[in-house]
Parts: sequence; structure tokens; C-alpha cells
Amino acid sequence: MAITPTVQSGGPITSSRRSLPGRVVAVVATPYRQSAGVARAMLVVGTVLTALIALVAIFAPLVAPYDFDQVSDGGGRFPKQAAPSGDHLFGTSVQTFDVFSRVVWGARTELKVVVLSLVLTIVIGVVLGLVAGFVGGWLDRVLVLVMDALFAFPYLLLAIVVAFLLSDSLGGGVTTAAAAITAVYIPQYFRVVRNSTVSAKQATYVEAARALGAPPHTIMSRYLFTNVVQSVPVIATLNAADAVGTLAALGFLGYGIQPTDAAEWGYDLNRAMDDAASGIWWTGVFPGLAIVVLVMALTFVGEGLNETLNPTLRVRRLVPVVLPPRRAGAGAPAGSDAGRGAPSGARSDAPSDARPDALTGKEPAGSEEGAK
Repeated sequence: MAITPTVQSGGPITSSRRSLPGRVVAVVATPYRQSAGVARAMLVVGTVLTALIALVAIFAPLVAPYDFDQVSDGGGRFPKQAAPSGDHLFGTSVQTFDVFSRVVWGARTELKVVVLSLVLTIVIGVVLGLVAGFVGGWLDRVLVLVMDALFAFPYLLLAIVVAFLLSDSLGGGVTTAAAAITAVYIPQYFRVVRNSTVSAKQATYVEAARALGAPPHTIMSRYLFTNVVQSVPVIATLNAADAVGTLAALGFLGYGIQPTDAAEWGYDLNRAMDDAASGIWWTGVFPGLAIVVLVMALTFVGEGLNETLNPTLRVRRLVPVVLPPRRAGAGAPAGSDAGRGAPSGARSDAPSDARPDALTGKEPAGSEEGAK
């Protein structure tokens, strides 16, 4: 006898399994649905500004009228330190570079360095923290000692040292700057993931996986990884904002990207220091404003995610509970005399002095005579 499956009516049948793009969209959209108030405003504003800067960086060849190191066109060499005009929207610098083109190409440089450094930092820091927290022993002690030493080092000085050591082998391009920033932020991810792994490996599901004979790499990748990286997106967003400032500081001090390799906002600020004293404001204002806007946008996204995803900072909207009005006689029992015919406002005929004293529990003075 064949059994025919029954389907309950009441709505369309949808598959419980989503496609990979659908799951990615659902995960990305979750903070925006859960956020409220100031957190949602910061998320929306930060996301919009970051998306605009990313679009400018991606389409830099179409947005910028000139190349980042171009100093002349068909009409001859660009004027030196020319004020903003129709030909040069943000003016020109002391090196006769078009400032607007340098700002646009600098956005692409920032995007490359930040993305590359974050990818390297997350991969190295998360893997080392997961292995150290799960394995423990001497490996954990050695890695914790090394990471604590790096974390105690001043981050800007550490970035300068790494950039100086790698400049001979890798040059002064994007790769060197990304490697210098990577060395700064690896200890943060290592400590967060390692502490979460130490706590999560004592859970019941991990012990059950061990009892079933699951190998260590399966336990780490399938059971521990998704539970210990929940705070990584928030840290990555805040570190992205910090990485923009670190890259600008390296370029300002002369240890960042060289001007012949790519446009960089920190280097342009360094070259604009002498112009400020002469009243030439445009060579430093526009690169500095670009740094401020990008750092602010990434910070808004990071703080909004932190307030939304962090359970200790999450603001929950309280919905007031409205009770229905109480009807007359609803509080009296169903079979009592009060519920049958006694009006709600009727008084008792017994004198007040014939009632027992509620405070002392004694009978009134006239009650004994009435009893006799």
C-alpha cells in the first residue's frame, strides 16, 4: 500500500535550504534589521559613505581626469600650485599634480591596502588563535608570549619597523604597507579567537564530537570556527578605520607608499605642510578631508555593528503591555452572595464597632454584653 504524503494548506511551499547568495544576503542584512535608533543611523550613514568611496576607488580611471603621477597634458605642463578651477577642480600641488586626481586614485590605494591587510590579518590571527586555544600546551604558551610582546609594542612604531625591514625586498608599494599593517593587528584577532576557543572547547557538543572520534581539524573547522569568529566582523570594521589612519601616518612620515608607485593621502599631506604657511590651502584640505570621511564612515559601521551584535550593548525596544479594563463584579467568586445580588457600592449594615479590631485581633468592648 503506497503512502501518499500530505501537505498542509495555508501558504506556498518554500524550500528550507537557501542558495549561497541568499544566505550571504541574509547574514549581511541581519544587523540592519536588528538595529534601532542611533545604531541604525550609524550603520546606514557609514555604509552609504563607505560604498560611495568604494565605488570611486573601483571606477577611479573613469572618475579621475588624469593619472595619479601625470603633470602635463596636450596643452603643456600643469601650472604649479594653481587654485581650484574648471580645469583642475581641487587645484594643483607643488609638484604640479592634479589634486583631484590624486584624491581619487588615493581612494583606490586605501581600498587595496585595507582589504589586503585585513584579509592577511584575519587569516593569520584567526588560524593561530584557533590552533593555540584548541591544542594548548607549549604551543599555546609560546604563541601567547609572542602575541603579547607584539601587542605591547607601540603600533605605529611596529608598523614603521616592519615597513623599513620589508622595503628592500618588497619595495615601497602596496604590499609593503599592507604587511606593515598586518603585523600590527594580528595580536588582536589572536587574543579574541584564542580566548573564545578555550571557553568553547569545553562545551558538550565538542566533547560529543571527540567521543565519536572526530579528528581535531574537523572539530576546529566544523564545530568551533563558527562559534569563535562571531566578534571578528566588528573588530575588522573598526580595524579598517584604524588602518586608514595608520597608512596615512606611514605616508606622512615617509615610510609608506612611494609617490612613484601609487597616490597616497598621507604623502600628499606631508607635501602640503609648506603650502599651508603660504595660504595655499587646497593641497592639504582635500586629502585630509578624504581621510576624515573614510575613517568616520568605517567607524560608524563598526560602532553600529558593535551596538547591534554585542549582547551587553544591544538596546531592546520595550513594548508596553496594556491590560483590558476590569469589569464590575469580575473579582468576586462565581457562587458568592456578593456576585449574585449585592451591589458593588452597598454598605454593610453591621456597625463598625462590632467588627474585630484588625490591628489587635481583639473583640470590641460591646461584643461580650451582646453575647450575654
